Amino acid sequence: MEHHHHGHAHTITADHVSNAFVWGIVLNLIFVCVEVVAGLYIESLSLLSDAGHNLADVATLALSLFAIKMAKVKSNNQYTYGFKKTTILVALFNSVLLLVSIGAIGYEAIHRFLRPEPLPGNIISIVAGIGIGVNLFTALLFFKSRENDLNVKSAFLHLLSDAIVSAGIVIGGIIIFYTNYFWIDSVLSILVALVILFSTWSLLQDSLRLSLDGVPKDIDLDNVKSKIKKIKGVEDFHHIHIWAISTTVNALTAHLVVAGHLSYDELQKIKHTIRHELEHLNIHHVTLETEDSAHTCAEEVCSTKG
Repeated sequence: MEHHHHGHAHTITADHVSNAFVWGIVLNLIFVCVEVVAGLYIESLSLLSDAGHNLADVATLALSLFAIKMAKVKSNNQYTYGFKKTTILVALFNSVLLLVSIGAIGYEAIHRFLRPEPLPGNIISIVAGIGIGVNLFTALLFFKSRENDLNVKSAFLHLLSDAIVSAGIVIGGIIIFYTNYFWIDSVLSILVALVILFSTWSLLQDSLRLSLDGVPKDIDLDNVKSKIKKIKGVEDFHHIHIWAISTTVNALTAHLVVAGHLSYDELQKIKHTIRHELEHLNIHHVTLETEDSAHTCAEEVCSTKG
């Protein structure tokens, strides 16, 4: 049996990502304070609900940064993979946290819609306008690394959706200022909740799948098997398991069937080719159990093993 781990092809600059999270946390926390003060002063539910949304994002960024730090902790006798899985668990927790916030916002929005109160639309627009700048700036910090890590992608999407929400609140504030349609504040709050739901649902699905050791969304098991079986010298490739060790590292274990007459060097060459091919398929941690064509395990026997 052979075990191999290869570095991630799309290397993320750890310092860049960590700094992006720190900037995101600080700037959004400051803006949350501004929104809360303004929201309480003018009693605007749209500002307060957006502040709650942004506060949830601050928690998301903080937990994601914590997970990235934990993923760097070395493995030990009790945690042989280290703490890389924390990145997945944090992504799952973040999605649940955001879903809870939807319920709170929706409940209060319906209550306010039935009993609208006078609001200064100009202040709502000014505060939300600041939010557009803050969210777009912090979203850009995650732009380059967004496809390499589920937590980074989550941060980017949340911040981008926040900017869109803020733009909607700016427009709503202008409408309130010129028309005195105060119920729009509650409608905007409901729209905020819908945006959170839309941006969170895919994150919930992805993180739940990875938490249950499902095959990562960007990997096609049939495609993996097909490509490996095309490699010269490979007679069969079965009992395949693919799962995520973290949001950036995927693993595979499988039974590799080759001809019994192959030399050690020929076998190693085949394994090297397999590892290289799997790396292009975004699989980096590979363990292979080798069998020769005359002594393969029956599929039903293989399927009962670990």
